[in-house]
Amino acid sequence: MREAKTTASDQGPETSVALDGDGTCIARARHLAADFLTRQAGHAVAVSARVREVVQLVVSELVTNAYKYAPGPVIMVLRITGEAVEVQVWDSHPGLPEARTADANRVGQHGLEIVKALAVGFEARQMTAGKCITVRIALTDGQG
Repeated sequence: MREAKTTASDQGPETSVALDGDGTCIARARHLAADFLTRQAGHAVAVSARVREVVQLVVSELVTNAYKYAPGPVIMVLRITGEAVEVQVWDSHPGLPEARTADANRVGQHGLEIVKALAVGFEARQMTAGKCITVRIALTDGQG
């Protein structure tokens, strides 16, 4: 993992990191998300424990999929934008994810369903090289 870069953009505080495509990248991404959200108290942004847990779950699902299906590094950006935490994950695989039809008997492959259920916004875009998934998680516990 390359060192995380934390800045304040016009949209709010953000951090970004390029994660190596090894098995430790998922845990590192979760820890980076938790640390970033904990530090927001210094910027007068209240982030509840529930929101931190939801963001860590979303990060885990997105980075896991990138690790499983795309060769090479994964780039993750976390940003506070008004009333939401924005999670962006870029990987080199060009295929856009599709949520499967709900099936209580299916074992596994429910990650995208879970992410969409927790999000107030979801976007998947093809890029020149790969794709970028953007998920918005409400900062207020009552939304999402």
